[in-house]
Amino acid sequence: MKESAVKEALMLYGQVQKSSLAKYGAMIDAVCDDGRARGMFRFYGAARSGRWAGRHIQLQNLPRNSLEDLDLARRLVMEGDYEKMDFLYGSVPDTLSQLIRTAFVARKGYTFIVSDFSSIEARVLAYMAREKWRIDSFAANKDIYAQSAQRMFSKPVVKGGINSDLRQKGKIAELALGYGGGEGALRAMGALDMGLTAEELPNLVNIWRHANPHIVSYWWQVDRAVREAIGELRVTRVGILSFYMKKGTLFIALPSGRRLAYPGAALKGSTYGKTAITYMGLDTKRKWNRIESYGPKFVENIIQAISRDILAYAMHSLRDYFICGHVHDEVIVECREGTAVEEITDIMEQTPDWMPGLLLRADGYETRCYRKM
Repeated sequence: MKESAVKEALMLYGQVQKSSLAKYGAMIDAVCDDGRARGMFRFYGAARSGRWAGRHIQLQNLPRNSLEDLDLARRLVMEGDYEKMDFLYGSVPDTLSQLIRTAFVARKGYTFIVSDFSSIEARVLAYMAREKWRIDSFAANKDIYAQSAQRMFSKPVVKGGINSDLRQKGKIAELALGYGGGEGALRAMGALDMGLTAEELPNLVNIWRHANPHIVSYWWQVDRAVREAIGELRVTRVGILSFYMKKGTLFIALPSGRRLAYPGAALKGSTYGKTAITYMGLDTKRKWNRIESYGPKFVENIIQAISRDILAYAMHSLRDYFICGHVHDEVIVECREGTAVEEITDIMEQTPDWMPGLLLRADGYETRCYRKM
């Protein structure tokens, strides 16, 4: 066999072995007699934040779709015309991967309205830390990535306009640095693939933190509150949060009334020679072990937990509608044809009474089959 043929065979084998394509098999296994897939969400699946976790088809990690004409690609698959698919899209396995979302189709006479919160974690973090310039940006409905870059570099930044190249740096900083991340977080978020150099990363961290002093302060207020709650066995508070120990477990009371729990919380010496905040939980190897943490990580847990509670509040407000699925900050609602998208987004934007003044925004779109717009 020629070397080129071997390479092609190995390439094709690698493509068809994509883990995402296994989801088609999971769909066949999960679908019920009525064409519905059930049992796909596990309540409180994420131990630290309380978010739902995916099961079976795993709606939380479906591949994104970037094909311009998904309807044509779907039709070619249903007709079995893989030769034309290969001609038009270049890779049949990649096309099949991108079409996974579209396997979810609304029943006849109905449509999906997909609605998600805009920058929910950034909004909650700004609210909790009282970072005024960010709150003002959200109030004015401005692009947070451009506003962050403008604040960081002291230059006007407009998406698609003046200094738009700086917006990319603002975006990667926003995505990576909100919870105490440094150079490693920027690298993990793909900063180098986005055109940044390794030499730029330390300065990017510094100027983002300088531009967000209340958020940085908030990390260490939470760190101090946790340490005092554990070490002095008393109730401590940071804003609308309270921290306390009960029967060896650290509890963080959230605005919604829900509590985050950290069993076996204690202050112990760490490998770095300092006293570390620790608790018992599943480590990266999924073994029950003692885990070290600190202020920014607790803030991440808190913000994601509050964001989860806001989604739960929105789902409760949408209880008269048929919610087919939900993914972190997004709900998929099956509605009768003709239902206005604004009917759903207006309900999602209602602020819970336990977060007065929080500025929420929801965006949505209508689609017969599930897709990512």
